[in-house]
Amino acid sequence: MSSASPAPTRQPWLRRHASSLLALLLLFIGLAVAGGLGDAESHRTSLDSLPAGSDSAAFAKAQESLPDKSSSQAMVLFSSQEKMAPATLGKLAAKAGQITGLPKPPVIPSEDGTAVLVPVTVDGVGAAELKQGVGELREQASSGLPDGITAQVTGPAAIQTDLGAVFDGANFKLLATTALVVAILLVVTYRSPWLWLVPLTVVGVADRLAAVLATHVLNRFNLAWDESTTGILSVLVFGAGTDYALLLISRYRDELRRHPSRHDAMRVAARRTVEPVVASAATVFVGLLTLLLSVFPATRGLGVACAVGVLVAATFVLLVLPGALVTFGRWIFWPRVPHDGETAATEANSVWAKVGRFVEGRPVTVAIVSTLVLLLAALGMGSIRIGLGDADQFLKKPESIVAAQRLAESFPAGSANPVLVSTPPSQVGAVTQRLQGMDGVSSVRPTVTGTEVVEMQVVTTDEPGSAAAGQRVREIRSALDGLASTHVGGSEAQRLDKADGNSTDRRVIFPVVLGLVFAALVLLLRSLVAPVVLVGTVLLTYVAALGLGWWAFTGVLGFERMDGQVPLYAFVFLVALGVDYNIFLVTRAREEAERHGSRRGMLRSLTATGGVITSAGILLAAVFAVLGVLPLVVLAQLGVVIFIGVLLDTLVVRTVLVPSLALVLGDRFWWPRKLRPANIAS
Repeated sequence: MSSASPAPTRQPWLRRHASSLLALLLLFIGLAVAGGLGDAESHRTSLDSLPAGSDSAAFAKAQESLPDKSSSQAMVLFSSQEKMAPATLGKLAAKAGQITGLPKPPVIPSEDGTAVLVPVTVDGVGAAELKQGVGELREQASSGLPDGITAQVTGPAAIQTDLGAVFDGANFKLLATTALVVAILLVVTYRSPWLWLVPLTVVGVADRLAAVLATHVLNRFNLAWDESTTGILSVLVFGAGTDYALLLISRYRDELRRHPSRHDAMRVAARRTVEPVVASAATVFVGLLTLLLSVFPATRGLGVACAVGVLVAATFVLLVLPGALVTFGRWIFWPRVPHDGETAATEANSVWAKVGRFVEGRPVTVAIVSTLVLLLAALGMGSIRIGLGDADQFLKKPESIVAAQRLAESFPAGSANPVLVSTPPSQVGAVTQRLQGMDGVSSVRPTVTGTEVVEMQVVTTDEPGSAAAGQRVREIRSALDGLASTHVGGSEAQRLDKADGNSTDRRVIFPVVLGLVFAALVLLLRSLVAPVVLVGTVLLTYVAALGLGWWAFTGVLGFERMDGQVPLYAFVFLVALGVDYNIFLVTRAREEAERHGSRRGMLRSLTATGGVITSAGILLAAVFAVLGVLPLVVLAQLGVVIFIGVLLDTLVVRTVLVPSLALVLGDRFWWPRKLRPANIAS
């Protein structure tokens, strides 16, 4: 029990309620700015998902000079279980004329007689235009068919439409699910029927403002973004913002046990929370901005958007949440209301105090065992296979993918997604000569002719998405080497170039992120040993999460490959966000160590922050798992890896590994910084 505190001095009303008024003012400003700016229009083209400087990007750029650049290609597949009769083929030819508007439409029957393929041009290249065009095409193709005949639409335009359909209403669904998960976990954490409303409201306004500001910033600097960008942004703002809120509220509740005035308690809590939150937000901000080094324009946009989101989340938690909490009395914590004179968190005999005593009793053993556990989890990395084809992008296969697979049963496998070549008109003959008769090539023909560029279709026999299909693209490019202004594109070429681009991103961005996070920790802690330990443990968490994630993908979820962007996104998010919890732990440990020594300081920090950091970690992991509500494999995989990584970081690394290493190192953990002996009480 603390000694009796002097009665607080009565302050003028305006001074006592200044923080509350500031909170209300900033909330209104946030809502007004978000409402005033309004939603920006998405800004993303097909080029933005391709690596800059790649051959497929050059092909897409060359297509802009074609006369029908305002249209896209699709294919209508008519199929049956049995061989079609001549009368049925005649009816389908008439149907093809209605669909294409041509007197002699291109109708391609299969050799086995069970399918008919009709190439169709769909007006438009944008998402909205293609959605309407492909939708109308599907309605026309499926109406008035002979008995036993099924119509399906596939091809690049249909696949792009089905990809876009994933995000129809997705942002609302994702936001609603995220808010619900956060609300449930806040209720469980605080066991209060109304305390959760305060941080959720503040973070909700921050999310809305962040989405508006980020998209306007992206448009201002001509950076690419779409619905997936704002979806990931919302998840990050809710996750990081709620984590910061949990840290502030935990410290505020602890200070209410030391101060009779809630205003005094909040002043101390806010002052002590500023450093770890600012350090954490700055580290995440810098880490996310490293995505500007990506060769993918869309990845650069995601990095900037999320960086803006983290700044907005931290600003609202530090400036708005304190005033919002103080507006209410201690009763906001009911039924667990903290009172002046109660035992502080650092003195309580909690489960985290018991964990600290366990680690203190055998720090070397704990450090070795926890490290071995993480290394064992990381073994799955050795068998990871990277790269998804079009058919692997969806958790539930849409019509375009089902049609492409059916098409491959009756036509050459590459018919639905042929390799495309752009070349000057003068070189069409040379391209045809070099590719016609090549092993694995079924046909080569010009499809669109312009004054500067001719687009040619190369149909192969390789299964789309297979290793053979990728190798065929390499062979085609090699065969066309030396022909000026000739580029190879199409789905398989894009998949190949994206794999190379992802590999380049990992080689460049990984070391930069680690270097920047290390530098940020050195500046924060004024130490060299502690940053090495913290960065090393976060890196260990990442490889363990990736290894366990791969086992989950193959053994539980049935995935055969990992999307090429998952390792990069997971690395940036896990390193930047994972170091948060270490910052929360170590900054409190430094504060306690200056009064109680290195060993006792770390143990007291673990006792004080154990509950809040564990709650924050579980909440952040659950929020990222929400990405799985979208039927897109890359987001589901990203959510799973980050979910696993955050839980490992929260329950293993921060709970036992870092404390055990700090206890083993003692004062050397802070080297070259030295504790002030005069302040050490024990």
